[in-house]
Amino acid sequence: MELVRTMPYLSWPVARIATPSIVNRARFWQHAADESTKCECVMTIESVDFFYLSMPVVTDAGDGSQDALVVRVVADGIEGWGECEASPLVSIAAYVAPMSHGACKPVRDVVLGQKIDDASDITRMSAAVELECMDLLQAAHTFSGIEMAFWDLLGRKRGAPVYELLGYKHAHAKLPYASQLFGDTPTETLAGCRAARDTGFRAVKCGWGPFGRGTLAEDRDQLHAAREGLGRDGTLLIDAGQIFREDVDQAAARIAMLEEVGTTWFEEPFLGGAYHAYAALAARSSKVRLAGGEASHNFHMARQLIDCGKVSYVQIDCGRIGGIGAAKRTADYAASRGVTYVNHTFTSHLALCASLQPYAGLKDHVICEYPFAPKSVSWDMTSTHLVPNANGEVSLPSAPGLGITMNPGGMANYLVDIEIAVKGKILYRTPNL
Repeated sequence: MELVRTMPYLSWPVARIATPSIVNRARFWQHAADESTKCECVMTIESVDFFYLSMPVVTDAGDGSQDALVVRVVADGIEGWGECEASPLVSIAAYVAPMSHGACKPVRDVVLGQKIDDASDITRMSAAVELECMDLLQAAHTFSGIEMAFWDLLGRKRGAPVYELLGYKHAHAKLPYASQLFGDTPTETLAGCRAARDTGFRAVKCGWGPFGRGTLAEDRDQLHAAREGLGRDGTLLIDAGQIFREDVDQAAARIAMLEEVGTTWFEEPFLGGAYHAYAALAARSSKVRLAGGEASHNFHMARQLIDCGKVSYVQIDCGRIGGIGAAKRTADYAASRGVTYVNHTFTSHLALCASLQPYAGLKDHVICEYPFAPKSVSWDMTSTHLVPNANGEVSLPSAPGLGITMNPGGMANYLVDIEIAVKGKILYRTPNL
């Protein structure tokens, strides 16, 4: 596969990919005709377009807001928008890459040309992607953004917000925590937490950066700086960014100092799949609870983290787990197991709005991650932003779909034009905004 980054196109026509054959997929589509009578007009997925947005320079900081992959889905003239939380170019490739075999098909072949009339159609296509793209490991990330756009599109068609389509009668306000990185020094960390507090945030999460990479004393200084900046009464959350991999002893060595500063949770001390390490550390801490889940790429991984990893907070990214439907399934399961569901969002307000939908109606699941200081690309891509109110809470829009208005002009400033070609045939070219 040849991947070519090109200069902006002046008058190239947008490449459209023909509707794929559905031979050998009849078991998934058999009931489609039966479902088609539920609406007066059955929509057909006409196009799925990706827009790779990026800051001029991307660093190796643990800041996922430096670039974005935005998805636009069109069906019967209605647009829906979503966002993938993954490597943009790899995700686009997973949409168009030539089939390797029957269980490694491009996502395109499973969704393009299909009907979308109600939530069952989204569930049907999700199941098809899981089976037909099972060996295409980026497929879940690629489909996550597409699936978000499906819900947005369906909500716009029905004139209803997505949370109503999920079965919630009301969307409860959430308490956002200002999500930010540890500073390189305790002084920088103190300043960042103080800035969040002065802006009105009652909760702050510090993560990644130097934490866990130096001595215990250095980590302790960082933690005390965060608490000082936030103040005595604020909710302090700490994210280790998987730094301890599966070393329970190293993570446990920080528990006492986390308790000193009144930390509510200790997030992702280990690799996402190191469930045994999570469980072992959970047994050693009575005050500081464990959180994790952003590394879950499907519902089953999230369930394992809950049941085997013994986390008290499960954090799900709709841009990774397979979309809003898989996240809603996780939220329902978490609630049934006495585990608090939390969104994972460190990018745009399109992603933020989508990630709040799965637990919008769960009144007792209050806290939400809020990207406090995202890069300009993540802010400028939308005209709608979820701004905390006077009580420091954020509420979902009640407008149809996700309720987010995109900003094509803002997106254009960061658009990376790409072309993917195989054997001289162009499989994908950046479409027109």
